Amino acid sequence: MIAPVALHSIALWFPDDEVTVAGLPELDQLPVAQREHALSLGIDTVRIGIGQSESDMAHAAATALLRAADIDPTQLDALLLVQGRVPQYLLASEATRLQHRLGATQAFTTGVGDLGCVSISAGFALASALLRGDPHCHNVLVVAAAKTPTRARYRSPMTLLGDGAAAVLLTTSGTGRYELVDQIVRSDGKYSDLFRIDYRDVREADWTEECTDEPTYSFRLAVESRKRFTDINAALLGRNGVEHDRVGTFLMQNLSAGAFAFWQEALDVPIDPVCRANLARFGHLGSVDVALNLKAAAASQRPGDYAVLMNSSPVAAWSSALLRRLPDPTGNGK
Repeated sequence: MIAPVALHSIALWFPDDEVTVAGLPELDQLPVAQREHALSLGIDTVRIGIGQSESDMAHAAATALLRAADIDPTQLDALLLVQGRVPQYLLASEATRLQHRLGATQAFTTGVGDLGCVSISAGFALASALLRGDPHCHNVLVVAAAKTPTRARYRSPMTLLGDGAAAVLLTTSGTGRYELVDQIVRSDGKYSDLFRIDYRDVREADWTEECTDEPTYSFRLAVESRKRFTDINAALLGRNGVEHDRVGTFLMQNLSAGAFAFWQEALDVPIDPVCRANLARFGHLGSVDVALNLKAAAASQRPGDYAVLMNSSPVAAWSSALLRRLPDPTGNGK
């Protein structure tokens, strides 16, 4: 019998520097319509990692988790780094750099990326495959960091970016916050470069995030995403024998207040309030969003409660995971 995969623990790390969105100097340089849009996203503050790389933030989150879980880095069987969109160096290995800094000398180590926000979902899929397929693998640490890749935090016409990191330990111990019951990840290469940064022969100070076709993002992709999530969620629940009304919590990544309203209406599901609260405090954090929301939602869930975690990216990729809240070892369910 294959042991169930559990999200044993989640750790988050954020820079100390916090700024209000209204106080971001870049907004004063935007056209009036874009400035008003940026201020209407439902984001109040963001954290800024001044002088800190994605690698630094990933290391901080991983260290915090290992310390809280009382795990020596040499006990890790696998380490998966959810790669950022802009690596510090070409050719170099950011995953093994993190392995070295942690001292995870025995861990199978690799990077997981290229799906934008959904990259962490791909990390969970690989972690689950390792835990279920390798009898010598009993724990996997998945680490993700978000660092704004350009000088601008406003990503038109979508969201506003913050900095931070998350670490998630997956195990077959049967204890933790959630059982990862099942997950479906899908992608569509028609949108592979809908958002991009042209960096060749361009100074880093001049890098900009470009949406190559805003109507396609705002309308065509939105319609396709609605169909994708409808189909994925139906398949996910159906193949696990879980009725829709048994799911008490629906979570997703944090883009904007308008996006939450759209998804609630489009999918006829309530998005958990922790998503809006985290959006307001931290902005959009890429792959970190779903880990942040999962940890926040756990406090209000009872053992046995089901949650569906939806994640999407404009590359485009979609994922939905079915999770079941596990009892706390102390017996209080938190």
